[in-house]
Amino acid sequence: MDTMTVHELKLEDFQAEVVDSPIPVLIDFWAPWCGPCRMLKPVMERVAKDYEGRVKVMAANVDEQPDLAGAFGVQGIPMVVLMKGRKPVDAFSGYQPYEVIKSRLEKALV
Repeated sequence: MDTMTVHELKLEDFQAEVVDSPIPVLIDFWAPWCGPCRMLKPVMERVAKDYEGRVKVMAANVDEQPDLAGAFGVQGIPMVVLMKGRKPVDAFSGYQPYEVIKSRLEKALV
């Protein structure tokens, strides 16, 4: 499995991919029709590459995974949540540039 890319997250994989992950997981809730989501995609791919081995980056399509989006109370997209096990430790909505996401990750990873 190529760890330098953003992987799709499905509800049935949540336990194995997120809760049981030995490293924090950054989840990007998105949809193909969402302009800001498309802008965020290359940023998330860069995060996945730069934080390989430290953070797992996953993407959940809200149209295909409505139950997963509902469990996180997603109201608007893109919405990004950083999980450590079962606990969300950071979250933001809307497009954010790489430097902002990097800064948030660095604070959360200490």
